[in-house]
Amino acid sequence: MSSLDALRLIARGKVRDIYDAGDGRLLLVASDRISTYDAVHPNSIPGKGAVLTGVSAFWFDQTAHIVPNHVVSYTDGVPVEARGRGVVVRRLTMLPIEAVVRGHITGSAWTDYLATGHVSGIELPAGLQESQELPVPLFTPSTKADVGDGHDEAIDFARAAELLAPLAEDGDGDGLATRVREAAVALYRHAHEHARSRGVILADTKFEFGLDPATGQLVLGDEALTPDSSRYWPVDGFVVGETPPSFDKQYVRDWATASGWDKRPPAPAIPDDVVAGTRERYAEAYERITGEPLSAWYERTGAGTG
Repeated sequence: MSSLDALRLIARGKVRDIYDAGDGRLLLVASDRISTYDAVHPNSIPGKGAVLTGVSAFWFDQTAHIVPNHVVSYTDGVPVEARGRGVVVRRLTMLPIEAVVRGHITGSAWTDYLATGHVSGIELPAGLQESQELPVPLFTPSTKADVGDGHDEAIDFARAAELLAPLAEDGDGDGLATRVREAAVALYRHAHEHARSRGVILADTKFEFGLDPATGQLVLGDEALTPDSSRYWPVDGFVVGETPPSFDKQYVRDWATASGWDKRPPAPAIPDDVVAGTRERYAEAYERITGEPLSAWYERTGAGTG
């Protein structure tokens, strides 16, 4: 039995496994699994878990001055076989919404805009083109779907406040929702500026926040600004009015859509060439964002030494 197997598994998500690390802490391990349309494919993307954890580590460090995060250590308490993919974090009371921020109009937001002129209850100017940068970043929260229970659903600010009210001090859901919105938009603005300096556009992203059980402080948890939770486009491939190439799992999603799969579980196996192409995109995302090769992250965390 490995030292990872000896830990109590609390939950297994589409991508991450969560273990009890003791002393009010958790061990999050990002797997190489990949999902599209909320269904996990039977084969994985080698190195993907390390990219997710390494990119998150970079952004957690870069944004700690904006909002505190849940990170304790990427080495202490992380079993050798999970190094590079694992992180020990403090346990939070997680909020029941995802904090989505959009700086460009694309994806489901573009679809909603074409149909209604609104996104998450927010009226947008007429005449926007696909992928165009928005006048200001939009906070467009969503619900969290349980694994296997369907898709996250876009909601407006008022509904987000309702969902947050039971966890808010004095039941003030509006106040807590405002704190989440301000933190999420500030994080997006900071990341967008850095990404542009690295030749990458951060089109949109989603954050998950929790509350410190002891203090009620708002804390950034889960992952941060990864290719799984964000839409990254190369600056040199960006044209307003078109869907740019991306460094996220859209490459797999595009294949899945074209394959004829009905988007219901079980998900089909991903062809070798699509696996290879996706692996290259994830590694390039890490290198573009952090300014270092993925091997540097492996070395810092002692990955592959067990």
